[in-house]
Amino acid sequence: MMPLPRRHLLGLAAGLGLGAAGLPAQALPPRTLVFPRDHGSHPGLRTEWWYITGQARAAGRAWGFQITFFRSRVQATQELRSAFAARQLLFAHAALCDVQGARLHHDQRIARAGFGIAQASETDADVRLQDWSLQRTDEGSGNGEAERYTTRIRSTAFALDLRFETREHPLLQGRAGLSRKGPEPEQASYYYSRPQLQVSGTLELAGQRMEIEAAREPGDNRAWLDHEWSQALMHPEAVGWDWIGMNLFDGGALTAFRVRRADGSALWTGGSLRGADGKVQIFAHDAVQFTPRRHWSSPASGARYPVQWQVDTPAGRFTVNALVDDQELDSSASTGAIYWEGLCSLQKPTGPGQEARAGQGYLEMTGYARPLQL
Repeated sequence: MMPLPRRHLLGLAAGLGLGAAGLPAQALPPRTLVFPRDHGSHPGLRTEWWYITGQARAAGRAWGFQITFFRSRVQATQELRSAFAARQLLFAHAALCDVQGARLHHDQRIARAGFGIAQASETDADVRLQDWSLQRTDEGSGNGEAERYTTRIRSTAFALDLRFETREHPLLQGRAGLSRKGPEPEQASYYYSRPQLQVSGTLELAGQRMEIEAAREPGDNRAWLDHEWSQALMHPEAVGWDWIGMNLFDGGALTAFRVRRADGSALWTGGSLRGADGKVQIFAHDAVQFTPRRHWSSPASGARYPVQWQVDTPAGRFTVNALVDDQELDSSASTGAIYWEGLCSLQKPTGPGQEARAGQGYLEMTGYARPLQL
């Protein structure tokens, strides 16, 4: 069975947006996230994603990578009896950034759930889309002290066969895992992160297979996982967001985001800092400020992206710098979005006019080429 053609996806778009099929969005209730079940899929809600970004050293150089699996509930087809009804759609995006060569390679997939082609387990993180996959397992004694995520991605240009290990508990974003994304209560998601994942495995580009090497610099071979699911995420005034997930060199983790209006002003902000000691500071909705410092214009889409930011948070002021300007992804053939997703360095002031590297991670910017639709 082939993936859904683009024209079929467009025909289902009404079932993917906010307020689809005339159903009013309702606020998500606070709840205790329970693992491993909440690592798995939540098909009763409209939108969900598992998202891994990171950096790895292979063949003597640095590489950035991104793997995202999306699930969308199609409200308009839920009552159909046919086994072929597309009740859930699964999408996947993957990218490999050659930092030295300043080049991004990316690919995408889409299929309806079922028939052994695409599936997302409800009991644990186990998402498969054709031959692309992401799975979580407990290692060692099986008591959850050590965990491993495994992903396998193969496209015509590149391949990722990676393992991500952690002994840290999930970082619950927002209020115990319920993260507000706008001024109305229904604009929220259940959201947790897994920063400081240790990376191993192999990368492949143009037929050359490269083993992940030992770290040489701070930030080498580190990744970040986000898992987020919601019923309604975007306020009617929102066109997109800016988000950073940064692994700090001292072992901590910094998250910051803003949901943005068409005029560039912030509709809502948030984030967190988990210190090296494990203590978590949650940022208030108006306590984060993103200030653009340098822009890059895409020759492909014409979008103009800030590729250097000053980010002010309750945990301090930071500078985010793209390591490669052209890290734009065109997913028009799957989710329909054109967005910027890229590996960046994080600096922190050390004195008047002086900064030092404090971390490394990914910056995501949506809604610059055209308003984001969820």
